[in-house]
Amino acid sequence: MSNVLVLKSSILGDYSQSNALIDHLIASWETKTSSVIERDLAANPLPVLDGEIAGGLRGGDNLTARQKETLALSDQLIEEVKASDTLVIAAPMYNFTIPTQLKNWFDLIARAGVTFSYTETGPVGLLADKKVIVVTTRGGIHKDGATDLMVPYLKTILGFVGLTDVEFVYGEALAMGDEFATKAIADAKSELEQLTA
Repeated sequence: MSNVLVLKSSILGDYSQSNALIDHLIASWETKTSSVIERDLAANPLPVLDGEIAGGLRGGDNLTARQKETLALSDQLIEEVKASDTLVIAAPMYNFTIPTQLKNWFDLIARAGVTFSYTETGPVGLLADKKVIVVTTRGGIHKDGATDLMVPYLKTILGFVGLTDVEFVYGEALAMGDEFATKAIADAKSELEQLTA
C-alpha cells in the first residue's frame, strides 16, 4: 500500500464521521506509505457532467476551453488512480446513495478506451491490481438490506473500470443515539485496523 489515493466526499467538513475514520486510518499508515494523495471532493468540487463535458471527454479537435480544461482534469484524476496501489474512498450515504461529489469523480474517470474498453464479450476495466477500501457511514442501519443501494452501485462502477478488489467498512446507526454511534465508530476503526494490519 505504498502509494495511497484518498477520496473524501462528505459535505459535513470537520463534523464528518467518514472523514474522521479515513483520517484515523491514514494516521495508522504513517510508516507504511510512500505517498498519500488526498482529494476532498466536497471542499474542492469537480465539474458536474453535462452535455458539453461529456462531449469533451471523448477528445478530438475543436474543443471549447471548458472541455479542454475538464479533459486535462480527467487525465490527472486517472493518473492519480494509476499511480496508486490502494484507494481509500469515504462514501457516506445521502438519501440512499453516494454523495454527488463522489459521483462527479466517477463520471470524470469512467472513460471508454482509457479506463475501460468495450469488447465482443462486454466491457473490460483497464485499471487493475489495486486494493480499494470503501468506508461508508450512515445515520440508520442499511447493510445487506433493500435500502442499501450504494454498495451494489459502488461494486458495479468500480468493477467497470477494473477495480474488483474492494472491501467495505461500515459505520451505521450514527443518528440513532450516542450508544449506537460510539459502538459503530469503534467497530469501524477495529475493522480498518484488521484490514490494514
